[in-house]
Amino acid sequence: MIKRLVKSTLLFFVFGILSCGNAHSESSAENSEVTPQAKLSDSVTSEVLPAANRMELILPKIANKTIGIVGNQTSVVKRKNGEYIHLVDTLLSRQVQVKKVFAPEHGFRGTADAGESVKSGKDPKSGLPVISLYGNHKKPTAEDLKDIELLIFDIQDVGARFYTYISTMHYVMEACAEQGIPVLILDRPNPNAHYIDGPILEKRHQSFVGMHPVPVVHGMTIAEYARMINGEKWLKNGIECDLETVPMQNYQHTMSYKLPVKPSPNLPNAKSINLYPSLCFFEGTNVNAGRGTELQFQVFGSPFLDKTYFNYSYTPKSMEGAKYPKHENKECYGRDLSSAVSLDSINLEWLIEAYRNTESKVQFFNDFFRKLAGTSLLKEQIEEGLSAEEIRQSWKAGLDAFRETRKKYLMY
Repeated sequence: MIKRLVKSTLLFFVFGILSCGNAHSESSAENSEVTPQAKLSDSVTSEVLPAANRMELILPKIANKTIGIVGNQTSVVKRKNGEYIHLVDTLLSRQVQVKKVFAPEHGFRGTADAGESVKSGKDPKSGLPVISLYGNHKKPTAEDLKDIELLIFDIQDVGARFYTYISTMHYVMEACAEQGIPVLILDRPNPNAHYIDGPILEKRHQSFVGMHPVPVVHGMTIAEYARMINGEKWLKNGIECDLETVPMQNYQHTMSYKLPVKPSPNLPNAKSINLYPSLCFFEGTNVNAGRGTELQFQVFGSPFLDKTYFNYSYTPKSMEGAKYPKHENKECYGRDLSSAVSLDSINLEWLIEAYRNTESKVQFFNDFFRKLAGTSLLKEQIEEGLSAEEIRQSWKAGLDAFRETRKKYLMY
């Protein structure tokens, strides 16, 4: 893995997913910074220049058009003095005709719980309407897109199939294709682009946490993924979106890259982002994956795990981004992985270990597990006692075929 961590230009989207009550109150676009809760605890900068900073490429494409923006707290542009300005504020300061904002899971400022319903509203700073694309309103309607001539998508992804921003992108592309509206994707780095792993999603397990036949870790940037959605004709009725992308500068998939803005409330740092593809499987079990702690997706535990086997314990508490965490106020036994070696593949050992050392194996998995895995087979393999290596071998044919398909859509 090539590590090129240098102080230089970077940017990252600080814009709206859906929480209308957390918008900026400053009146000047020049003073609009990333909110404190959005900053990564161990963020660094690198020489990679995300697309949102390449205004020389963006402005000619959107000149004299009425614009809609799909974004969240990661939709930011970095100034020369190191300050981050929201993409919306940046474009408004350049007299771009931004008409409305569309926001995915976690809200406009990225503080809502996973799965929490957040209402549409208005951004107090800009006065723009903010339309929620989560809950029962995942896809923009014709009315939502009225008077929009071009839609910009600028959201930081983390490269995992069950991270729902790519599902939002699918519905945005589909709605715009149906209405004849072009979509412009501003690309950003994928912090988990250095590997490809996991079972391929089966169509019968399709859901908002997995819409496409790709592995859990797909190794593509958000723009490359959009190109694949279009090229593989995954939109409804095989319709194609009028899609254009703005590439990053100086980016390679093998780079180690730490985000300057946390992409969602429970991914606070680089370690959690690296562990997320492996630990998110616990969301489909009775095991807590760190929600309700300061080590989100860096620990796992449950009151039902064998405390004589697991010598680490913690107690989840209600907090911002985790109002009702699994096993709230109950002591959980498990593992602290916050100092674990960085992964370049999915780790199944922790999941298997937890299953083998739980009080009741019958109650370990829930129905959500199949949606996260994208297949029924993984649950069956673990229940049958297969080793992690045996399970991984069953993924090989699917991964080999995906890698060949993926090659057609790579930009770097």
